[in-house]
Amino acid sequence: MSATAVQLRLPAAEPLAARAAIIDIGSNSIRLVVYGGPARVPAILFNEKVTAGLGEHLAETGQIAPDALEAAGRALARFRRLVDAMGVTRLRTVATAAVRDASNGTALLARAAALGLEVELLSGVEEARAAALGVLSAIPGADGLVGDLGGGSLELTRLAGGTVGDCASFPLGVLRLAALRGKPRAAVERAVAEQLARAPWLAGARGLPLHLVGGSWRALARVDMAFSDYPLPIIHQYRMPADAAERLVQTVAQADRARLRAIPSLSGGRIATLGEAALLLAVLVDMLDARELVVSAYGLREGLLYDLLDPDLRGQDPLITACRAEAEVQGRFREHGDLLDRWIAPVFEGDADARLRLASCLLGDVGWRANPEFRAERALETAVHGAWVGVDARGRAMMGQALFTAFGGGVAPIPGFDRLASPADLRRAAEWGLAIRLGQRLSGGVAGPLGATSLGVEDGRLMLRFAPGMGDYYGDAVEKRHRQLAQAMGLEPALGAA
Repeated sequence: MSATAVQLRLPAAEPLAARAAIIDIGSNSIRLVVYGGPARVPAILFNEKVTAGLGEHLAETGQIAPDALEAAGRALARFRRLVDAMGVTRLRTVATAAVRDASNGTALLARAAALGLEVELLSGVEEARAAALGVLSAIPGADGLVGDLGGGSLELTRLAGGTVGDCASFPLGVLRLAALRGKPRAAVERAVAEQLARAPWLAGARGLPLHLVGGSWRALARVDMAFSDYPLPIIHQYRMPADAAERLVQTVAQADRARLRAIPSLSGGRIATLGEAALLLAVLVDMLDARELVVSAYGLREGLLYDLLDPDLRGQDPLITACRAEAEVQGRFREHGDLLDRWIAPVFEGDADARLRLASCLLGDVGWRANPEFRAERALETAVHGAWVGVDARGRAMMGQALFTAFGGGVAPIPGFDRLASPADLRRAAEWGLAIRLGQRLSGGVAGPLGATSLGVEDGRLMLRFAPGMGDYYGDAVEKRHRQLAQAMGLEPALGAA
């Protein structure tokens, strides 16, 4: 097969999103996020939060406090200037529970209108649906419940079969729960039970995973990660057993505040309401009989963007789309990752983790710009700490092991990864890495040599076959890597004609 023919069947470049921005006016904070990159998984170009506390006294007064309105107005004015300066072509401004419920919420809407901001006042159901779409965007096929905890409200949504089902919104945000601080737990349980009774569909949603959205619950997850010495500082798809919620109630109550402030990426502003967030989570886990807890880095804002996509774009694998975009930026030759995966695929026939292998191949050139002494570390960092979604901790560990090995880091399991993936997973990933390393050396990173050769397993041999006249591609360095892969897989290296 000619190199040209191979290239003609490559995936088309992903469409880029117009530079888009969302201003999210929440009960606790107002945030501006600016996005760019592939439409399916737009990258965050800018992210700023202002803690305005619009809902801080709402439960007692029914109004947004004057100083909160003033802080919100200043934030909106700055954000308006920024989106204009950044060349944002699509801006969406939304407001949720505090503005929705406050008797003077229209004052803030008027101030926003004076700045040229058209605010969408989301209903509780619309808020719940958007958060659930955000989870689906980042965890395709997610099944269970989505719980989005904000300052003014809690939204619960049923996900099933990749679609959004029943939705409900409850006045159970962390700022509202502060009114119950110091009261017996039974009082909190009664308050929550009274609200959940308004959504009878929840009776049929017991025993399911609960996907956690919102800054307060993400902060709790960071506490759990820190206190358990979790080796991967990535919040997305961090999983906790259901009983972790009860444990977190005790941890937050007893933890030294200095220890909490020292936790990386834990906002100091969240510490004051961690107790309420933990107690609400524990009560919900008990009432819903939640099977496990899964954290989502995506929520309302990402759901609003995902909702605008056509079905074909929604159906794209977010991990593969993002890795392909990264390869466009960091790789030398656009086509090589997809071709490399096809070239090594016969060696791993029936691989249940083929998409992780493809993602590793797409990132197979990301370390080449680094100092040669640190290419393995650069590749490992990209795979493990990249802003990927659609992949859990096990997948990140396998991708990291594959790329570390591919860039000469060796086949030994990376320390700490044994808590993320099994020994068999890491061995297989190291084999992917050796195969990537062989393909990269054989081809020089271009299409032609891969199109003129094939790799496969035949009768206990790792067979590398060459088209007529192409045997010169097999130099000493290629022979060494051929032998290394064969040895790792318990095979004999062998050559043949295509």
